[in-house]
Order: sequence, then structure tokens, then C-alpha cells
Amino acid sequence: MKLSWKNLLLWSLPILVVSFFVWQGLFAPVTNDNNNNVASSRMTYGRFLEYIDMGWVKKVDLYDNGHTAIIEAVGPELGNRIQKIRVELPITAPELITKLKSQGVDLDAHPIKSNTAVWNLIGNLFFPLLLIISLTLLFRRSSNTTGGPGQAMSFGKSKALFQVEAKTGVIFDDVAGIDEAKEEFEEIVTFLKKPEYFTAVGARIPKGVLLIGPPGTGKTLLAKAIAGEANVPFFSISGSEFVEMFVGVGASRVRDLFKKAKENAPCIIFIDEIDAVGRQRGTGIGGGNDEREQTLNQLLTEMDGFEGNTGIIVIAATNRADILDSALLRPGRFDRQVNVDIPDFKGRLEILHVHARNKKIDPKVSLSIIARRTPGFSGADLANLLNEAAILTAKQRKNKITLQEIDQAIDRIIAGMEGTALIDSKSKRLIAYHEIGHAIVGTLVKDHEHVQKVTLIPRGQARGLTWFTPAEDQSLISRSQIKARIMGALGGRVTEEIVFGESEVTTGAGNDLQQVTSMARQMVTRFGMSNIGPLSLENESSNPFLGRGMGNTSEYSDEIAIKIDKQIHDIVEECYKNTVKIIKNNRVIIDKLVDVLIEKETIEGEEFRRIIEQYTKIP
Repeated sequence: MKLSWKNLLLWSLPILVVSFFVWQGLFAPVTNDNNNNVASSRMTYGRFLEYIDMGWVKKVDLYDNGHTAIIEAVGPELGNRIQKIRVELPITAPELITKLKSQGVDLDAHPIKSNTAVWNLIGNLFFPLLLIISLTLLFRRSSNTTGGPGQAMSFGKSKALFQVEAKTGVIFDDVAGIDEAKEEFEEIVTFLKKPEYFTAVGARIPKGVLLIGPPGTGKTLLAKAIAGEANVPFFSISGSEFVEMFVGVGASRVRDLFKKAKENAPCIIFIDEIDAVGRQRGTGIGGGNDEREQTLNQLLTEMDGFEGNTGIIVIAATNRADILDSALLRPGRFDRQVNVDIPDFKGRLEILHVHARNKKIDPKVSLSIIARRTPGFSGADLANLLNEAAILTAKQRKNKITLQEIDQAIDRIIAGMEGTALIDSKSKRLIAYHEIGHAIVGTLVKDHEHVQKVTLIPRGQARGLTWFTPAEDQSLISRSQIKARIMGALGGRVTEEIVFGESEVTTGAGNDLQQVTSMARQMVTRFGMSNIGPLSLENESSNPFLGRGMGNTSEYSDEIAIKIDKQIHDIVEECYKNTVKIIKNNRVIIDKLVDVLIEKETIEGEEFRRIIEQYTKIP
């Protein structure tokens, strides 16, 4: 059985403890004082002096270098019989010997007869020697494992995973939805395999490529594909592995990593989450030495210093490019910056095809429908979606994934786990009116997204939910669209007021009102969509420690602040009045929809619109 260093340590501790007590017991100084056990009684030193003065002491035997005395005394208190008594003598008693001689007491001293010197030498060497042997075995055992104490002197070495012809199991065919980024790296792989195509026209190999994008968009997956396609030595490391508590370790690991890479050039170095070591310099307080800055300085030097790194391509990934040091981003270090964004409809469809290869999906399920229902989903989100659907299918003992499981998986990912259904009560009816209010305003307002589903099934913290199908392009939003969203968010609260009265309004619209205020404020202060004018009045200020906005600083006068508050109020008030008008004009439709919702608990978007079209025209 192969023992770990922890098990070896646990085995060694009892041996060391037992050895210590054995040493204390066996190797203590041994004295030849068998007579010590003859005395059955003890006497104080003061009483002993009184016995001498009275002439009762007949003989004294000294032991332990004069620290112990066995006396023979006889007297009336002792039954006029000779008794042997033990007396502990003080360290300094010069008058004792004189007094004993003057009384004519028979005095005898017994020296220690033992091989103390030899045993002391053996005892002093045994325990330290045993300790050294145990520690030697411990370090030797741990040196054969990774991360043990035997590697304490190698903490400055790079922890990069080195692979030649890396077998990651991922190639470019497995990467979907990021065609532009994939084309960039296909070019680099070609450069590594056949550099003569490029050098013939004077082109040089890029030194670094930085992958930038939100989490889950496939940056690390793309790096694995590069490793699988390039057939060159591949080093992979995380930015956090350069950071240690020891001063200088990060810079040492950078030097060691590039030293190994130069020995195996041409090769690829992949640094994941480079923002852990590549943040902007000069953010320390008081000008103190920052270990992370020293690591970054070394990385800058290795990538493009006096020596250079010919034949080494550094690929890094981050989702926080805004906090990276500008010296790291310049050409010559990271020559290219590739954005890996959230996929569009075509990209989502390709990603679903990739992840559906090993899933048993019902042929009736259309992946294009799923792709259209999941705008804003990243590649990781889509992979998780199909996995959750597969788990639900297995729980229900089905053989294939159907659209029902996929719908449930989407709801679970976005809103949380499904809760217990509400019982029929006033609270359930109030929630039904609230959700129908959101849905009907969203349907009857021209620029609002379409209703996808209205449900009374609780999920997460929400007691009811109204789903809207988000627009494909969320990057550009018009003023009318923002106002439509404000009205849709106010629909639930307004419906509660009109149907149940102001005194029965609940706290259910708390989150809705936060969204309303936020959207109105952004219209005024960031997008210039108010009477104040086309001004951006609030900007995110950078924080040197977080690399992000810590809070908005006041960049305008108190007079402008008053105008901002008035404009926000006016926008919300206008949307509120329009929402009240829609709810009052469609009260009959709302009552009908509430009855259907309470009965069925869920109304799909198509059915919802069919019911409304029976009473009014949808814009």
C-alpha cells in the first residue's frame, strides 16, 4: 500500500511520543541507592537538628551528593528502638557536618555509582536521531507526490501544465457560435504548422492574442481546440497560479515558464483569467511594493523585452479587459484582441447542434425553436440547458428529451426551482390580477416584447411570473421601447390599485418599481432622453482596487440634480397615466383572463393573444 505523507506523519507521531517517554524513563540517571527504600518514615530538617542536639542520632548515611540522608536514631519518641528515618537536606548546610562531628555521630557518604555519562550520551542522541530519521522518511515520501512538503523548495517553479500534441479531446469542429474568433485562431494554427506561407511575404507570427468576452462564451473551450489542432507544445496555466504569499515567487514562475517555452519553441502558452495578474499598476496606497506588479512587470519583459520570445504565442483569456494594464494590451505583446461575444440566433443553433450530439432528443423537437427562445444565452448556458432537460427526462423515466422538459429547464435556469402551487384564495386571485396586468399592458403597447407565458406556479422568490420574449438585438433600444418596458413593469401595480383599491396594494411590485426607477433615471442621466438635453450626467468612475465603478460621483450642480429628479418623475408619471388608461379600458378582458389563469395556472403566449383578439385589436 502506498502511503501518503499525511498517513506517514500520523504514524510517526505516536512513535516519537512513545520514544520520548521511553527515553525519559530508561535513560534517566541511575543511582545505586538501594538503601533509600529502607527508611520507612520521613523527618523534616529542623526536627533532624533537634534530634542531633538531644544526642538521639547515632549514624548518618549521605546519598545523592549530600541531598538525602538516612539516619539511625534512638530515643523515647521512637520507643527506645533504633529507627531509620529519611531526611531531605538543604543544598547549603555547612554547619551540619561540624555539628555531627561534635556530637560524635558516625557519618558516611555514599557516592553515585552508575554509568550516567554513557547513558546520558545515548539518551541525548537517541531522540534527536529518531526525529531526523522520521522527518527524512516523511520528506522522501512526500517528494514523490504533488504539492507535498517535499516540494517546499520548488515553489518558485512554474505550475504550468505542459503537453506535447495536447490531447484535449476538442477540435475546431467542436467550437460553434464564435466563427470570427475561430477564424483568427485557425490562421495562427496554420502559421505554426506552415510558417513558410507567411514568412515568404515578410509576415511575422503574432506574439499574443487576447480573448475578451463575458463568462461562458467559449474562451477556454477555444484554447482547448487550439491545443488539439496545433500539434505543438502547449503550456496552460491560470493567472492566479502566479500569485503566492512569498515575495518574488510570481516573477520567478513567469521566468521559469518562458524558459521552458523557449526550450520547446515554437509553442503556445495559454493563460486563463489573466486579469488576476495583469491589472493596472500603480494602484497601491502609500507607494508600497506590490507583489502582483512585480509579476506583471516580469510578464511584460518576457513577452516583449530585449530578448523577445521568438516562436512563442501567448494566448490569454479574460472577461475584465477594462482593468488590464495598457502596457499589456499594446501591439508587440498582445497583437490581437478577439471579442468572443454572446452568440446570435445562428450561433446558438450551431451550439445546440454540438451539445445535442450525445443527447437523446425527440425528433419532434426543433432546435431552431429553442434557439429563438433563448436570446442572451451563452454557450455554457445552452449546454446547461440541455443537461438540465436530460436530468428532468431521467427523473420522469422517459427515453427521450421532449419540448416539455426543455421548457421546464428554461424556466428553472432563468427563475429558479418550481415551488408548491398556490391554493385558491384571495392571495392567489390578487397575484393572478398582478401578472395579467403585466401581460396585457405588454401585449397592447406597440413597442413592448411579446408575451411568452403567464403562470401562477411559484419559482424562486416569485409567487407568479410573466415571461416576455426578449428582442434579438438588445444592444440598441429606442426611447419608445424603454417607455413601453416602464409601462409593462407598472402594469401589475396599477391593476392591483384599480381592482382591489389603493388600501389593498401589496409589496409584490417592489422589484418592478426598482426597475421602473432605474430605467427612467438612465433615460435622463445616461441616454439624454429628456428635456434636460443630450447630456450624459452620470458616468461610472474607476476604482483602483476593484477595477470597476464603486459608485457614481456627483458631476453636476444641485440645480441640475433637481431637474433630473423632476424629469424622472415626469417620465414615470406619464407612463403611469397611460398604464391606468389601458387597464381601465380593458377591465372585461382582464377579468376573463384571470379566470382562465386561475383555472389553468399557466397561459401560453399564443393562447393569451387569441383571447385578447376576441375583444380588441392587438397593435
